[in-house]
Amino acid sequence: MTEFKALLVSEDATGAFKREVVGRKVEQLPQGELLIRVRYSSLNYKDALSASGNRGVTKAYPHTPGIDAAGVVEASSVAEFAVGDEVIVTGYDLGMNTAGGFGQYIRVPAAWAIKRPQGLPLREAMILGTAGLTAALCVDKLEQAGVVPEAGTVLVTGATGGVGSIAVVLLKQLGYRVAAATGKAEQGDFLRGLGADEIVSREELQQGGERPLLKERWAGAVDTVGGEILFNVVKSLRHSASVACCGLTAGVGFQANVLPFILRGVNLLGVDSVELPLVVKASMWDKLSLQWKLDLAPLCQEIGLAELPAAIERILSGGMVGRILVRLD
Repeated sequence: MTEFKALLVSEDATGAFKREVVGRKVEQLPQGELLIRVRYSSLNYKDALSASGNRGVTKAYPHTPGIDAAGVVEASSVAEFAVGDEVIVTGYDLGMNTAGGFGQYIRVPAAWAIKRPQGLPLREAMILGTAGLTAALCVDKLEQAGVVPEAGTVLVTGATGGVGSIAVVLLKQLGYRVAAATGKAEQGDFLRGLGADEIVSREELQQGGERPLLKERWAGAVDTVGGEILFNVVKSLRHSASVACCGLTAGVGFQANVLPFILRGVNLLGVDSVELPLVVKASMWDKLSLQWKLDLAPLCQEIGLAELPAAIERILSGGMVGRILVRLD
């Protein structure tokens, strides 16, 4: 009857949702081959949606969000994992409809977990989390599509967010010239500190939406926001350039036309890190532990469970900058 602390989101009789740290029992967790003592998690936009009652993310409440978790195996019913193994779990149903990383314990299928790469401590793994994995997948797709540093400037939209800020750091480390787009003008120094060569305002990216094409500008792009900004980015890509799309904070739809694709041969590349095959996730985590190992200290703020409700409000109001690492003491 092991008891542990967890953030629990529940719905009251009026339909309002509340978030509080409560005591839970391991026996209340879902079935799964691995019982994991969580050491670190991280706060993502999807977590904030789950914590605010978004039924598109989480169907039933009460619920513990947290789509990221890194910790130590405490019980295993499969040969692939032994007690004491340090593991990373991101994506799949964790934190959506399965109790997630905002609790000191999770129980999950073994097929969701990978062993921690030797060069990546659990804390660093969760500074990256789903955001870092997604940023790496975006950059990898751009490279596969032929985007190279010599081609010109690569744009990152939503650059102060989790995916965006890590993408800026990674692209700069790989030798790209980086333009960071943001609606937070006051964060220019923060973005330059991460390696951005140029700051682009959100208002600038919103201009020209009525036009079928815009001036060729970007050699590539990582888009974390979606909506009309995404298609304006598509319309301003250079010939044969690509944009990797992974977010939707500005909306899920846009008014498109075929001209950028058939006149400039540009590519719109979709990126998913949730249902990605585990072998692909593992190879990307290995890359992030070795040749793509990053110094993420400048963009990380560490908090405990008790501070999570306030941090969730901050991300929902658009006030989050960089990464929030959640320590599960």
